[in-house]
Amino acid sequence: MSKRRYRKRRKKKTSNFGCLIFILIVGVLLFAGGMKIFDRIYTYDSYTQQNVLKKHRKFINALLPAANDVQRRYNILVSISLAQAILESNWGTSQLSSQYNNLYGVKASGNQPSVNLSTQEFVNGQFITITGRFRVYNSWSESVESHALLLVNGTDWNPNQYKDVIDSDNYVAAAKGLQVDGYATDPTYRNKIIEIIRKYKLYQYDKQTTTTGGTSNETTGR
Repeated sequence: MSKRRYRKRRKKKTSNFGCLIFILIVGVLLFAGGMKIFDRIYTYDSYTQQNVLKKHRKFINALLPAANDVQRRYNILVSISLAQAILESNWGTSQLSSQYNNLYGVKASGNQPSVNLSTQEFVNGQFITITGRFRVYNSWSESVESHALLLVNGTDWNPNQYKDVIDSDNYVAAAKGLQVDGYATDPTYRNKIIEIIRKYKLYQYDKQTTTTGGTSNETTGR
């Protein structure tokens, strides 16, 4: 009787060892499969981020010539022109910017080419949706210059409304000027502009060299 019991116990022990090996093999296979899936997800996510950055860089490069021009002519910092265009148009993907070349949400008046679209404005402590009449431009460059002229010429009721922006020699002061001078109804507008400028290092484009009387003068918005 004792020999039979011993054999049975041995057989049971061998069976348990086989199950353990099987579980380990399955675990290894599942882990390997999981790593492959994770690697694919990581690779896809990395590719997506790189693709987004390329699109952002392409958008910035497309606006740089016009932004440099308005800084030279109207003293509107390049970083401000770019950051506002990025924020207002969502990198040129909004309907107003992609179809009508209006990067800044500039409103139309008189007989100017226009389109009626819905937009959000901050009123009485909350965002509401309204319908606005917006300018239609032939190109993004035309939109950049029109935006600069708006800041330079102000509004019908206050030609000096954006004086704080025009007189600023750095992006922080200019962004504060936009908020104080009532450019946007969003109470966080200033912070959003500064965050965009810093994240994409747009302040580097504010540096330009002019020659006066044979001497080189550099200005920077950093």
